[in-house]
Amino acid sequence: MSPVLAGVLQLLALIAALALAYRPLGDYMARVYSSEKHYKPEKWIYKAIGANPTAEMRWPAYLRGVLAFSAVSVLFLYGLQRAQGVLPGSLGFQAIDPDQAFNTAASFVANTNWQSYYGEQAMGHVVQTGGLAVQNFVSAAVGMAVAVALVRGFARSRTGELGNFWADLVRGVFRILLPISVIGAIILVACGAIQNFAGIHEVGQFMGGTQQWNGGAVASQEVIKELGTNGGGYFNANSAHPFENPNPFSNLFEIFLILVIPFSLTRTFGRMVGSLRQGYAILATMAVIWVGFVALMMWTEFAGNGPAFETAGGAMEGKETRFGIGASAIFSVSTTLTSTGAVNSFHSSFTGFGGGIQLLGMQLGEIAPGGVGSGLYGMLIMAIIAVFIAGLMVGRTPEYLGKKIGTREIKLAACYILITPALVLCFTAAAMALPTPVNSMTNAGAHGFSEVLYAYTSGANNNGSAFAGLNADTQWFNSTIGIAMLLGRFLPMVFVLALAGSLAEQKPVPETAGTLRTDKPLYTGLLVGTILIVTGLTYFPALALGPLAEGLAS
Repeated sequence: MSPVLAGVLQLLALIAALALAYRPLGDYMARVYSSEKHYKPEKWIYKAIGANPTAEMRWPAYLRGVLAFSAVSVLFLYGLQRAQGVLPGSLGFQAIDPDQAFNTAASFVANTNWQSYYGEQAMGHVVQTGGLAVQNFVSAAVGMAVAVALVRGFARSRTGELGNFWADLVRGVFRILLPISVIGAIILVACGAIQNFAGIHEVGQFMGGTQQWNGGAVASQEVIKELGTNGGGYFNANSAHPFENPNPFSNLFEIFLILVIPFSLTRTFGRMVGSLRQGYAILATMAVIWVGFVALMMWTEFAGNGPAFETAGGAMEGKETRFGIGASAIFSVSTTLTSTGAVNSFHSSFTGFGGGIQLLGMQLGEIAPGGVGSGLYGMLIMAIIAVFIAGLMVGRTPEYLGKKIGTREIKLAACYILITPALVLCFTAAAMALPTPVNSMTNAGAHGFSEVLYAYTSGANNNGSAFAGLNADTQWFNSTIGIAMLLGRFLPMVFVLALAGSLAEQKPVPETAGTLRTDKPLYTGLLVGTILIVTGLTYFPALALGPLAEGLAS
């Protein structure tokens, strides 16, 4: 079987699996967030933290809950790392340096999981399982809660109430993420992923000699790493490591985990607003972009010129032979079009155009299908921009799902769109202008610039993957990328929740003959075009200096 055909067949199998899970999972999540019942273990948690799960919150209160919980999470994870040297199960590792501890705490709480350290050489069992793995669950649940709050803003009228953050957080963890993770961890263990609390031990090598390895609760952390679109691996090689991703089946299963909740949330959205067709329109937009990016990535990685490319059947440098180009291309696109950041190949070794596809996937806002929760609310923001543009073209006040998109709504949507590019471009410009950050670059020219641009794009968009040709373990990069991750995560949430509150207060607008039908293919095409044009205008100059220049020169 040719490598190209193998890649296409894996893509089709993945699409079929996602299609089978779409309806039951989407409907189940809608029931979870619409239920008024609280299970006994959930009541214990509410009592322990002093929360009233039945009290409705307006958007400022909901936002305060998000920010307070996240701030406590940053402090807890930072303290846990700084105390690692005296903790049991530390495997002899010392406390993490202050700048790196801040970077890692910000990273995992912001659902970014950018890692400027070697996991197997820095973190003990307590930090890995009690700190990082826990944040993988709760940071994903925070994103889902914010998305659901925005959906309620569309679904409700004449009220500013968006639900209860604490109830949404707890339900997201215990009713959605945890059950799927248990099943997923069992599957990964069956595939060969390790799950233990072994210490450091000697392992024989194929060519002779030994190497030191430590075990860990890898399968359980791997599954929530992908399911929650987190991305932080137990080992430095991430999903290219055989302990995390043993074989082609586990590789395809991990891609499925990355995509299944973000895609299925469109069904949840349609169910909660009372129109499944609206959910299908958002799903179609996400799917068109995702499939298009996968096709482009396969083309550029299979179509390389030169004897090395022809002998290997494509650009095999930096890719695992047990996965091949097709599976690596699907994984790469899926992880950069979501806020996952997990990698099963060396992104810096992709072709120039391949690196550009990865960058553009993150720069779209990671909305196709995007992160858990963040992909849906990012896409809904773009949907508002699209109906606003359509309204300008026909001279009509724009409406979306029965809500008028007025001055306040469009200002909030515009602020959401502008904040991340501002962080990426300003920090990249500062890094390139100062001598110390430039010294961290292992490559010069266009590729070196791409590494720095990729780092800040990954951080501010809460992705977490890296080109891996940049020494980011410095005070400058640990600090600035940490700031970019926190601002890139929580500033957009401010605008999303403010928008949700504004929409919930509105009186529904009756549909008329002049109302733009946002559940039709025409609108899907308009939305795809809006996403690509807005992103292209924002990032094209930077992309031209980096991956495009490198790709045209090769």
